Amino acid sequence: MNVPLSCPDITDLEVEYVARVLRSGQLSLGPRVVEFEEKFAAYVGTRYAVAVNSGTSALHLAVRAQGIGGGDEVITTSFSFVASSNCLLYEYALPVFVDIDPLTFNLDPREIQRFIESCCVVNTKTGALTDVRTSRRVRAILPVHVFGLPGDMDGIMRIARKYNLQVIEDACEALGAKYKGKQAGTFGDIGVFAFYPNKQMTTGEGGMIVTNDERTAMVCRSLRNQGRGTERDWLSHLRLGYNYRLSDIHSALGLAQLERIKELLNGRTRTAAFYEQALSGNPLIQLPRSVPNCTRSWFVYPIQVPLSDCSLRDRLLTQLRAQGIGCQGYFPAIHLQPYFQQDYSAQKDFLPDTEAASKTCLVLPMFSSATEEQLGYVCNTLLRVLETESLSRENAITQQNRVRAYRPAEARSPAL
Repeated sequence: MNVPLSCPDITDLEVEYVARVLRSGQLSLGPRVVEFEEKFAAYVGTRYAVAVNSGTSALHLAVRAQGIGGGDEVITTSFSFVASSNCLLYEYALPVFVDIDPLTFNLDPREIQRFIESCCVVNTKTGALTDVRTSRRVRAILPVHVFGLPGDMDGIMRIARKYNLQVIEDACEALGAKYKGKQAGTFGDIGVFAFYPNKQMTTGEGGMIVTNDERTAMVCRSLRNQGRGTERDWLSHLRLGYNYRLSDIHSALGLAQLERIKELLNGRTRTAAFYEQALSGNPLIQLPRSVPNCTRSWFVYPIQVPLSDCSLRDRLLTQLRAQGIGCQGYFPAIHLQPYFQQDYSAQKDFLPDTEAASKTCLVLPMFSSATEEQLGYVCNTLLRVLETESLSRENAITQQNRVRAYRPAEARSPAL
C-alpha cells in the first residue's frame, strides 16, 4: 500500500466553483478574489485580508509593508521552513535566531528576552533597540506557529510592547488553530497563511495576509499588483511592486474549501486521534503534547525519537518509505542550511533545543480524507519497525553484558 505524506481533499463543490469561473471568462482580477478575502477575514476575525499567490509572497509583502529592510534585524526561529527567514533576506534584513521551547517547538519568549538583555541596548531618546554585535536595529519578532500549534503569544506580545517591536505572525501551518480562543495569526500587526496542497485548506498555490490596519492592507494590495493604486489605472504605479496576485480560479477553489473548513479540520483531528490511540505508550517515540490554552490545527503529525539515538529517525524514514509510506524529517534548522552558512552571517549562538528537534523529529501522513485502512497500515508498519529496533537494542545490551561477564582465565587474579 502507498500512503502519501499529504493529499488535498477535493470534492465536486470545488470542481463546480472552479468551473463557474472558467465559464465566466474572467479568470483574474475578478469578483471571486474579493469574495474570498472578505470571507477569509470573517473566518479568522480580522478587518482585512489580502490574497496573494503563495505563503512566501504573503511573508515577503508583510515584511515590506512593515518597512523592514537593510540595517534591520528580526527575531525569529530557525526551526521552520526557509520561507520564514527568506522573506527577511529579500529585503536585506537579517534574521536573529533564538531557541525554541523543546515541548512545543515554538519560539520561546524566555530566549527572546535573554537575547535582548545580553545582546541589545535601548536608545533612551528614540526607544530603538539595537543589537550591539552588529549595530543593526531590532525591528520585529516573527513567530512561526510550528506544526499547527500556536506559540506563546502572551509572552511574545508582552515583549513586543515593552520594546516597541512589530509582530509578524507566520500562521502558514496553523489555519484554524487558536490561542486562548483567538485565531492564530491575528495577534500581531500582520499575519500570513498559506494554501499549498499540504495545508489544512488549499487553493493549489496561494496565501493570505490578514491585518486590522487599513493602510497596511492597502499597501499590500498595491504591492501584490505591480505597485498600482486602488483607482486601477493600469499604467499608474505608486510604488515598486510585484506580480503576486491570486487568480479567480484559485480563489474559487479557496471559497469552496473555506465552506468546508470545519469538515477539513475535523478530518485531520480524527487522523491525529487515530495515531494517538495506536501509537501511545511506545518508549522509542514521543507523540505530540497537549499545551494549555492552545487548540492545535493539525498541519502534520510529528513524532520524536530520543536524542540519545537520533540516528533512529533516519532509519525510520528509510524503512517507512521502503513500505510506501510518505514521511519527512521536519525541520532542518535554517541556520545550518548550506546557503545560509555560505552567504549570510552564520548563527554564532548554539541553539541546543532547535538542533535537537531538527535531528529527532519526523512527520507521518496527515490529510483529512485519510482512511482507517491507510492509517492502520501506517501505524502497524511503524510499530513493527519499532519492535525490530527494540529487539535489536535488547540483543545489543545482552551481548554487551555477556562480554563484561566473561573474563579469560589469564586475566583472573590467582588464587591465594
